[in-house]
Amino acid sequence: MKAAQLEAAEAVDANPPAQGLKKWMSMVDFALRIIAAIGTLGSAIAMATTNQTLPFFTQFLQFRAQYNDLPSFMFFVIANGMVCGYLVLSIPLSIFHIKRPELTITRIILIIFDTAMMALLTAGGSAAAAIVYLAHNGNSSANWFAICQQFGSFCERITGSLIGSFAAMLAMILLIILSAVVISRH
Repeated sequence: MKAAQLEAAEAVDANPPAQGLKKWMSMVDFALRIIAAIGTLGSAIAMATTNQTLPFFTQFLQFRAQYNDLPSFMFFVIANGMVCGYLVLSIPLSIFHIKRPELTITRIILIIFDTAMMALLTAGGSAAAAIVYLAHNGNSSANWFAICQQFGSFCERITGSLIGSFAAMLAMILLIILSAVVISRH
């Protein structure tokens, strides 16, 4: 019995650099989750509060551009909100990994959900990016006019919202890669 305990203690002592590296990677994981949560929250808020009104001859006849005029933008807001909620809920598990870096089952669960949330975030960002492209450039073949010359403030906010979402996508990609590296070092 004592020999087994001594071997277990030697095995733990033989691997401190790997544990330190996993702890450091867990801290990076925590920071990336915070960054991605801020990016998705900021993107959802920026898009959901975007609107602009232009008067047309009189105050009674006006042109208005709102995010909820386009289903792609509504999907973008919902996707970013869901991913932000997931990231906030996953932060306690990330903190747990800082304290116990050797656990892999919870990392496997996180990598599965991170991948699903990355897919949702990419779908929302891609749908919104297509509409933002049309807003900036139009499509002469389909007789769709670029509206950004008239609705400049609207276009600036939706473009900024996309930038925040794509930054969160990058953070999610790094999270998935980081988790895969930590799992592979087990």
